[in-house]
Amino acid sequence: MTEALSPDVTLDERGAGCPGPLMSLVGKVKDVDSGTVVELRTSDRGSKDDVPEWLEKAGHELLGVEDHEGYWSIHIRKS
Repeated sequence: MTEALSPDVTLDERGAGCPGPLMSLVGKVKDVDSGTVVELRTSDRGSKDDVPEWLEKAGHELLGVEDHEGYWSIHIRKS
């Protein structure tokens, strides 16, 4: 990711196993307005594949995935 994103909402799901992080993201996206940027912090390796796949099906935008030491930040924008 070349620029730092400033999320409107951050979900810290580090330590939660599959499908917890994705389910938390799905629930949060239902509750926020269009255009909201959500950051999902997850240590679950499966989320790196599951989240983009769900976003494509649901029609939301993947802004980027950042690899940190021990977890990933996945930024999305609700359509």
